[in-house]
Amino acid sequence: MTLDAFFNPRSVAIVGASCQKGKVGYEILAGLLRDGYEGVIFPVNPKHQQVQGLKAFTDLKSIGQTPDLVIVVVAAKQVPKIMQDCADIGVKAVLIISSGFKEIGPEGAQTEQSILRIAKSAGIRIIGPNCIGVMVPANKLNASFGGMLPNPGGIGYFSQSGSLLAAIVDMARETGLGFSKLVSIGNKADVDELTLIRALGEDNETKVIAGYLETIADGDAFIRAAERISRQKPILLMKAGFTEAGARAASSHTGRLAEVESAFECVFERAGVVRCESIKDQFDYARAFAYQPLPPGPRVAVIANAGGAGIMATDAIEREDLKLAVFTPETQSRLALSEELSRAASIANPIDLLGDALADRYEFALRAVLDDPNVDAALVLLSPHAMTACEETAQAVVRVVEESGHKKPVLGCFLGAGRVAAAVKILRQGHVPPYDSPESAVKTIKIMCRYAKWRSRPKRVVKLFNVNRRKVEMIIERHLRLNQLEVGEMETKEVLEAYGFVVPQGGVATTPEQAANIANQIGYPVVLKIWSPDILHKTEVGGVKTNVNSEQEVMDVFDLMMYRIPKKVPQTNILGICVEQMCTAGREVILGMNRDPRFGPLMMFGMGGKLVEVLEDVVFYPAPLTAEEAREMLVRTRTYNLLRGSDGQPAVDIDAIAEGLQRLSQLVTEFPQIKEMDINPYVVGREGTTPIAVDAMMTLEKR
Repeated sequence: MTLDAFFNPRSVAIVGASCQKGKVGYEILAGLLRDGYEGVIFPVNPKHQQVQGLKAFTDLKSIGQTPDLVIVVVAAKQVPKIMQDCADIGVKAVLIISSGFKEIGPEGAQTEQSILRIAKSAGIRIIGPNCIGVMVPANKLNASFGGMLPNPGGIGYFSQSGSLLAAIVDMARETGLGFSKLVSIGNKADVDELTLIRALGEDNETKVIAGYLETIADGDAFIRAAERISRQKPILLMKAGFTEAGARAASSHTGRLAEVESAFECVFERAGVVRCESIKDQFDYARAFAYQPLPPGPRVAVIANAGGAGIMATDAIEREDLKLAVFTPETQSRLALSEELSRAASIANPIDLLGDALADRYEFALRAVLDDPNVDAALVLLSPHAMTACEETAQAVVRVVEESGHKKPVLGCFLGAGRVAAAVKILRQGHVPPYDSPESAVKTIKIMCRYAKWRSRPKRVVKLFNVNRRKVEMIIERHLRLNQLEVGEMETKEVLEAYGFVVPQGGVATTPEQAANIANQIGYPVVLKIWSPDILHKTEVGGVKTNVNSEQEVMDVFDLMMYRIPKKVPQTNILGICVEQMCTAGREVILGMNRDPRFGPLMMFGMGGKLVEVLEDVVFYPAPLTAEEAREMLVRTRTYNLLRGSDGQPAVDIDAIAEGLQRLSQLVTEFPQIKEMDINPYVVGREGTTPIAVDAMMTLEKR
C-alpha cells in the first residue's frame, strides 16, 4: 500500500492527546490546530471529555468511524493494545511517537516485534516508533512535535534522527527553504529509508529527495532503488557513523582498507546519490536542485562588482575541476560595445562591473552571458559598497532568470550581512539560490555538474566472460566442507586461472631438490614463497625470496626458509615452498574485493606491492563492474599518471587492468561464499602484454 494516509489523511486520531502543556500529546494536537489542519481530529484520552476544545474519546473503538491516520503518544507497554484496536477497526496507517522500544534493549525490542506482527497481519503501515512525526506543509498537516510547519516546496525530507529533523525545520523557516514532506522514521520498524525514497520518488510534489541516515536496512535494495530514482530526481543524503569503532577485523589488504566510509562513498556514487557532509551543504545543494536547471556542462561565467570576490570564485572554480567559461567573440563584442557597462569594466571572465555598478549593469551582463553558448552556469557576486543598490540588483537578477526560461542555472552570492539581507530574501523568493561565499556557490555548481553527468551516462552493461565455474565450485566446496576458510595462494591461483587470469609458471616443492628441478624447468630467475594455509602475508615472516638465479641458491633459500619460519611462527602447518617464474617488468597494482555486510562485494583497485596499506591509494566500487566503471576506478587513484607513463617509464595497458577488474568482479558476484580476495601484486606491462597475477589470497565464509 502507499503512504498516502500518512501524507493526506482526512481524519486523524491522537491516542494520548493531552491538555497539559509540555506533554508530547499536547504539542501534537496543538500543532495540528495552530497550523490549520483541515481534516477531522479525534483526541483519545479516557480521563477527559474535552482536550484543547475538542470532544475526547475513551478509546479508538468509541470514535465510531475509522480514522485515516492514528498517532500514538502513550507508554510503550500500552502500544500493543492500541495496535490491536487499530487492527480491529480497520486503520491502515499508524504513526508511533512513543519511545521505549528496541532503542532501550531486548525487552523493548520484543515489544516492537509484537506491534509489528499485529501490523503485518492487519495490513497496517507504521512510521516509528521513537520518532517526532510527519509534516506536510502544503496540506497544513503537522503531525509532529517538531515546531511550526516550514514553507511548502519541492524538497522531500526524511531523518533517522528526530532531533536533527527538528533543527532542520527550524533552519528551513529562517532560510525560507520549502518542503513537500518531512518524515521522522525513528526505529524504522516498518517504513524505512527505502520505503520513503520510493514513495518520494513517485510523489509529484517532490522535486528533490533529501535525508539523514545512520543505518541502511537493505543495502542491495537501496542501491537498486536509489539508482533508478536518481535518474529522475536528485537524492541528497547525510550519512553519520563513518568512523564506527567496530569496523570488523580483516585478513586481506582489501578488507583492512575497506572502511565504512569507503563502502558508503562508492555505493552512493554508483547509485547517483549526492553525499552531503553537513546540514549546510545539504541546504545549499537542495535549494539549487529544487529551483534551478542542471548545467549542460562545467563552464562557469562569473559576474562581480569587486575584483577580490571574482578572484575567489575563479580559484574555487579551478579547485573544483570546473572551467572558467571563455566567451564567444560575439559576447565579447556585445560587452565591449555596450553603453550600460563602464569603459573601465573588465569584460573578460570573471566580469568586473566595478564598485559603482548598479542593477542595470548586472542585468545587461547576466543577459549577455546566459545567451552565450560557451556558458553552462552563471554566478552573480555582489559586494555592498556605499553606492550599491542591493535590492534592485537582486530584483534584476530574478527578472533575467525568469525571462531566460531557466535553461541554465544562476546562483547568487551577495557578500555581507545587514546591508544585503533584504536582497538575499528577494533572491530566495525568486528561486535564485543565494550563498554566503563564492566557494559554497562554486561547490554547489560542481555537485550539480557531477549529478548531471551521472544522469546522462549510458545504461550499464556488464560483460560476462567465458569461465570455468565448475572448477571454482569444487575448490570452494572442498574448503567449506573441511572448514578451511583461508584459501592458500596455489589454490587461489587455480580459481583465478579458471576465470581467465594468467599466473606465473611454477610448482610446489617439499624438498630442496624438487625446488631446484622446478626452477631448472621454468628458467631463471625464480621466486620462492612459503606455502602455508596459516600464513596469509608471507613477506611479513620472511616467506618470500625474489630474484633467485641458480640451482644452488634455490636449495639454500629452501633450507633457510624451512629453518627460520617455523621459529618465527611456531606450530604453523607448512605444506611446502612454491617456486615460480620471476616477473620483472611492469607496474605492480592490486585488485581486490571485500564483501560488505550491507552492500555485498566491493571491488578495490590501487597501487600494489608492499606499500599498499601505507600509501592507501585505493578506490572502491560495487560489483558487478562495467568496463567504464572499471576504467574510472583507475582514473580516480592519485597515481593514475604513473600508469599512463611518467618518471621515464612507459604507459601500461589500462584496458588490461580494467578487464582484470571485470573478471574478478564476475567471480565474486557469482560466488557469494568469497568474503575477501586480493591479487597483489598484479603485474601489468605495456599495451599488448599480458598481466600476471603474481600473488593472491582468498577468504571464504559459510552462507
